[in-house]
Amino acid sequence: MSLRDKTVVVVGGSSGFGKAAALKAAELGARLILTGRDPVKLGQVVATMDTDGYQVAGHVLDAANVSTISAFFDKIDRFDHLISMAGGFMGGGFLDADYETIRRAVDEKLFANLQIARHAVKRIADGGSMTFTSGSGGRPHSASGAIIGNEAISSMVQGLAVELAPKARVNAVAPTWTETPLWRDMPATNVQATRAHFAGTIPLGRTAEIEEVAQAYLFLMQCGFITGQTITVDGGLTLVS
Repeated sequence: MSLRDKTVVVVGGSSGFGKAAALKAAELGARLILTGRDPVKLGQVVATMDTDGYQVAGHVLDAANVSTISAFFDKIDRFDHLISMAGGFMGGGFLDADYETIRRAVDEKLFANLQIARHAVKRIADGGSMTFTSGSGGRPHSASGAIIGNEAISSMVQGLAVELAPKARVNAVAPTWTETPLWRDMPATNVQATRAHFAGTIPLGRTAEIEEVAQAYLFLMQCGFITGQTITVDGGLTLVS
């Protein structure tokens, strides 16, 4: 399925996987609608893409705030594909992590994306798709709320895929730890140690590049006969751990 002249919405498109996937879609001729929480960063990304000749518009959106999700979709016209990067990360098990931290991790992963899906269905075109972001490589005893949220995303896309068929397809991408701007507030030595840990465990002997993960989102937008699936992009980590 060609992306030329299709409209692609990327929730969280100002950095990391979202920005990389948006750029790849733009290179294939798509029109972009990007969202981000930081208006300055979002403006810089939109300005750069516009200078490069891509068709792009930016909207400030905090996906953790339900009212801003509703207002965002009320402002845009019909679109063809949606990619959502909504959701964060957390560390800690069910007993040692703060209760509100666990609850917030689940809310930001599952319920924010569910709200996005429920509003997006009012605008999505026939033959379109929605692709959400799950995750892989964590463990319940050390990332309790995040694991629940990731598993819930996989269940959500299965349900939505049936409910939306044949109008639109719904899938998810589940990357493992990858060095992205998500970790910008972590000390550099910690980032290096985390990268080394995963590289020593992943069968392919390294962590992913951002662009490699972005390719999975492009595949799910372009393959018209895949729905209800979660594609794990982890270099084989889940096979050995």
